[in-house]
Amino acid sequence: MRLVVQVPCLNEEETLPLVLESIPKQIAGIDEIIVLIIDDGSTDRTVDVARAHGVTHFVSHARNRGLGRSFHDGVQRALELGADIVVNTDGDNQYPQERIADLVQPIIAGTADIVIADRQVHLVEHFSRIKVGLQKLGSKIVNLAAGTELPDAASGFRAYSRDSLMLLNTITRFSYCMETIIQAGNKKLKIASIPIVTNPKTRESRLFKSMRQHVFKSAGAIIRAYIMYKPYVIFSFLALLFGGIGLIPFVRWGVLQVVDEHPGGHLQSLLVGAVLLMASFLSVIIGIISDLIRTNRMLIEDTLEHTKKMRFG
Repeated sequence: MRLVVQVPCLNEEETLPLVLESIPKQIAGIDEIIVLIIDDGSTDRTVDVARAHGVTHFVSHARNRGLGRSFHDGVQRALELGADIVVNTDGDNQYPQERIADLVQPIIAGTADIVIADRQVHLVEHFSRIKVGLQKLGSKIVNLAAGTELPDAASGFRAYSRDSLMLLNTITRFSYCMETIIQAGNKKLKIASIPIVTNPKTRESRLFKSMRQHVFKSAGAIIRAYIMYKPYVIFSFLALLFGGIGLIPFVRWGVLQVVDEHPGGHLQSLLVGAVLLMASFLSVIIGIISDLIRTNRMLIEDTLEHTKKMRFG
């Protein structure tokens, strides 16, 4: 069984040696371990450092293309290398690479398709109370969309079986973490979780410039995934919201017609109510169209699965 450990990097010359030195050289049940570096437009000596530590497999981007794209390209290359299991870690040494052996065991045993490390965010020293709360809220929303019970949906330290990667198709370029969970959950893949303790912080995150940006980008990725796989949830909510609010002006108009000494006015209530009810009706129509698109996407993904199997064997 062949394991590929892929490490997305952006200017990680200082921390990459710590990552490479802590990746296990032998794991029970694994015949071969290959390290794959995804260089996402680094301008420092990241690649030279990796070569000096014996790495021979690389995916190179001429400019920074984002973590989601790095994950996608890394997976494609790992499958070309004949990976049976792919582990994703980070070049900033955030994750304890020595736990890779534990991460892959459920896949080796055939009890899971994907294994995600639980960072136990409440134990991470540099996470503020607000950030811990947002992480837990995001995980709950993702679990609702995926039908899972994962404590840390945003963790990037995870292992994928070869078969699961044949089924998953990443679209988001900001971060693949939540998107792949929602996809996997809706495709009935078995996802397991193991608790870990992260390493001390080495630098600020390069995924986002502020907490606000992170929240908005993560929310956008989750909403997009909902629309892709459960559009009826989003558009049913909007239809009920606009419909419920839209009835209020009509009720107000009716009451005013009864109590007003000069009935016949207050047409603005009818106008506002009509606009809101029209928005509710449009939400229903868009929801139906989105569901039809979802069905078409499922057929396309079946074709992509067969294409991957023909390409990678």
